[in-house]
Amino acid sequence: MKVIEENNTKYWFDEELLKEPVQKVFDPNYWRTQGRIIGRAEGRGTTWFVQTDTLAAALRHYRRGGLFGKLVKDQYWFSGWEQTRCYQEFQLLHTLIDAGVNVPRPIAARAVKTGLYYRADLITEKVYNARDLVAMLEEGPLPSEMYQKIGQEIRKMHDAQVNHTDLNIHNILIDDSNDVWLIDFDKCHQQNGNDWKQANYDRLKRSFEKEVERKGIHYRTDNFMHIQDLV
Repeated sequence: MKVIEENNTKYWFDEELLKEPVQKVFDPNYWRTQGRIIGRAEGRGTTWFVQTDTLAAALRHYRRGGLFGKLVKDQYWFSGWEQTRCYQEFQLLHTLIDAGVNVPRPIAARAVKTGLYYRADLITEKVYNARDLVAMLEEGPLPSEMYQKIGQEIRKMHDAQVNHTDLNIHNILIDDSNDVWLIDFDKCHQQNGNDWKQANYDRLKRSFEKEVERKGIHYRTDNFMHIQDLV
């Protein structure tokens, strides 16, 4: 990992994966002028999918959610560069990769300090030919073997003592090789013990039930036992 600090801005990036100037790559207009935006996804903010010289990537600006996010959209209290959300997620992805968990490779992170606050961005690998569980289950049911693979990936994450505090079916992808990927580790962290792990499963189960009501996805309650039968 290479680190550059200049003008109240700190960059962390992988020189093998990023060949473009790191000072430019966090601006969507940089990619737009080169015709290298290949897609976008709308959520709390816009995630831009871009084609770098080495691979397809996802560019995300950190934004707050909830009521407070309506007042302060993208500023966070600065308590040190290594406490920034982008650096924390960048490092956590490396931890998960080392543990054999299918997560996107981190490419670059940036934090910009202004006074007592900072803003942040992250670029990660775009998982090739993958869709989230909502899209998959809108089309039809999944076999029990796929639920078991989801459970195996969560178990590997838990064995690395990583608490995914927003584990839901939008953050689980399946690619065209039927490999399972976990994404979006903002505000997640390593944690000792085991008591917290059940809360991850409970949150995930609620997200299945929520999407049954919202979108009528093809999911039955007994499907979930194939996710959790490894615990």
